[in-house]
Amino acid sequence: MKQQAPKGTQDLLPEVTLNWQYVERTFEDLCKLYGYEEIRIPTFEHSEVFQRGVGETTDVVQKEMYTFEDKGGRSLTLRPEGTAGVVRAYVENGMGSKTSPQRLFYVITAFRYENVQKGRYREFHQMGVEAFGAKGPHIDAEVLAMLDHYFEELGLKDYALHINSIGCPNCRAQYREALLAYLRPKKDQLCQDCQNRMEENPLRVLDCKEKSCQDVTKDAPLILDYLDEECKDHFDTLKGLLDDMGISYKVDPRIVRGLDYYTKTVFEFVSENVGTQGTICGGGRYDGLVEALGGPSTPGIGFAMGEERLLMELEAQGLVKPHSLETTLYIANLNDAAHTEAQALAQALRRRGISVQYDLMDRSLRAQMKYAGKNNMDYILVLGEDELARGKVMLRSLVDRDKEEVEVGLHDIDTLAEILAED
Repeated sequence: MKQQAPKGTQDLLPEVTLNWQYVERTFEDLCKLYGYEEIRIPTFEHSEVFQRGVGETTDVVQKEMYTFEDKGGRSLTLRPEGTAGVVRAYVENGMGSKTSPQRLFYVITAFRYENVQKGRYREFHQMGVEAFGAKGPHIDAEVLAMLDHYFEELGLKDYALHINSIGCPNCRAQYREALLAYLRPKKDQLCQDCQNRMEENPLRVLDCKEKSCQDVTKDAPLILDYLDEECKDHFDTLKGLLDDMGISYKVDPRIVRGLDYYTKTVFEFVSENVGTQGTICGGGRYDGLVEALGGPSTPGIGFAMGEERLLMELEAQGLVKPHSLETTLYIANLNDAAHTEAQALAQALRRRGISVQYDLMDRSLRAQMKYAGKNNMDYILVLGEDELARGKVMLRSLVDRDKEEVEVGLHDIDTLAEILAED
């Protein structure tokens, strides 16, 4: 029986992985520009990391986690997101003793059992950053500026930054009571999930995607009206910093994000493209998460973006184009002796940083020429009896047909590499 990939997973074939490498490489380069260092965390954690970190009342923990017992009876979970695992690593490895702020970035796969749809898979890919130790709004502004810079580097258009503040535990307690007072008379109009979790965490109702719940909450009290002085000052300063940097934003009091660890600033970058509207990237502050996972009280902020969703948006805007492997030189060889010489020549040039291919399929010269042209090689040289006897080869450009052929000594590797490196 022919085997198939599990539902919600996908094979990324060579013709698309170059696009993935492009967005990842651009992200990694930008992270380093802003002082972020890469961290790599385990694919699975003890389940408690996500139960305590992400939150018991979230859909992620209640419905979407891949949790299993290992042979020792320990409950383990495939990571459904990156932040909790990074925080666990930060605490376990004593990173708080290093100079603050600690800036970290990651590129990971993650796993959630949810409905499969375009841009949403059960095994998916995330890029994200986490910054620890900076309490004020300046780090919030820097993270948002970094994301805006990244999208600009990719050429992305038609997106908007939405920001909100969900306050701290102190001011959120008052808001919680006001929200419950509003929701209780309307409980029967909510979906079953929201009815079940309303008393424990009413903010989850605001994050529900069910239309019935959205209709109920459209006139609900706003968290911005309940911020204490510190949280209000934090948010007002953030807006001022964004204004100073020329970064456009919309205050969206409906953003609460779907995970329990957020405090104060929360944000989303949202597509405004017809047909692809939706969140491209989201994040916020989590000033209590390090402490919740056993560390000292430490402020933090971060974001994560799904690569599938980002690439879908880039494709919709015509920014993802077919790519092929870039090879500088193709060596056509016409007999066994030439094949042996081609292999040695290719290896010598590769050690000088030149990308080279040569025939491995015993094709005819015509078929080899066709292969080189079809695969966008820049140059070709032919090795046959005459070339081997003379010890010289003719280097021909496949990009500029009017360019004169150049004769080079077969073993003059330095000259050959110099010519090829010029282009």
